[in-house]
Amino acid sequence: MDSLLRLVGEQLRLIRKARGLTQEQLAEKCGLSFSYISDIERGSRNLTLESLDKLITALNVLPSEMFNFKDVESIHAADDKNMMIEILRSLLSDRRPEEVSYIVTMTREFIKTVDGVKQ
Repeated sequence: MDSLLRLVGEQLRLIRKARGLTQEQLAEKCGLSFSYISDIERGSRNLTLESLDKLITALNVLPSEMFNFKDVESIHAADDKNMMIEILRSLLSDRRPEEVSYIVTMTREFIKTVDGVKQ
């Protein structure tokens, strides 16, 4: 769960910055406290559905955009396995089934190669 909080927080930060808003401006716009916004962006605070709705409305985004992790810039800093898996899931979610199948096949082959090199 911790990794999902960090992903959503990073996505919130990306969207907020893309809208040219500071944390203070977003907090004022959606009626939440600056410290709450800051905590969410750091992934250190649980986000309620009510707060999520306020943020989505204030940022004028679709709910799905808050969970679209394709553009999360911290992918290289993602040291948490579950976080990286969520990023991959997000990257693959819009792909056609045959593309996902191809990627799964390539991933299996890559893992076989890596495992063969380790032995």
